[in-house]
Amino acid sequence: MTQLRGLAPIVGERAEVLILGSFPSEASLAAQQYYAHKQNHFWKILGAILDQPLAGMDYTARVNVVQQAGMAIWDVYAACERQGSLDSAIRQGEPNDLSALVRRHAIRRVCFNGQTPGKFAASLAALGVETRILPSTSPANATWNFERKLAAWREGLSV
Repeated sequence: MTQLRGLAPIVGERAEVLILGSFPSEASLAAQQYYAHKQNHFWKILGAILDQPLAGMDYTARVNVVQQAGMAIWDVYAACERQGSLDSAIRQGEPNDLSALVRRHAIRRVCFNGQTPGKFAASLAALGVETRILPSTSPANATWNFERKLAAWREGLSV
């Protein structure tokens, strides 16, 4: 199995909230864009919370809105072996240096996009940041409909 490499973080100077996924999907790796799978609710949810049409914007514009909102996006794994896009298929996960990013910026809260990245919550909470594990925006999380995911994310990202 081939070792896959993840994406660089989206992080601006004003970043206070870090959103962590597990590892980019096949679609995201191919596009070199976070949450590129058309069925993933991430951009639609974040757009509703920020009152911006993120899902309809080009990627550069999305990144700019995220940075202006004081948010950062990254994944808990820098590299792994995986067939397909499911978190349950991740093998040989190599963690990103999350603590360095948190220390380098004014990160005060980390929101995890699902249970798999949420496994890193305790280690980040030990750095003194608030952590919140939110429902995965992935289409694989079919037990939560869009409205329920949006409500949980709105609460998770609120001050």
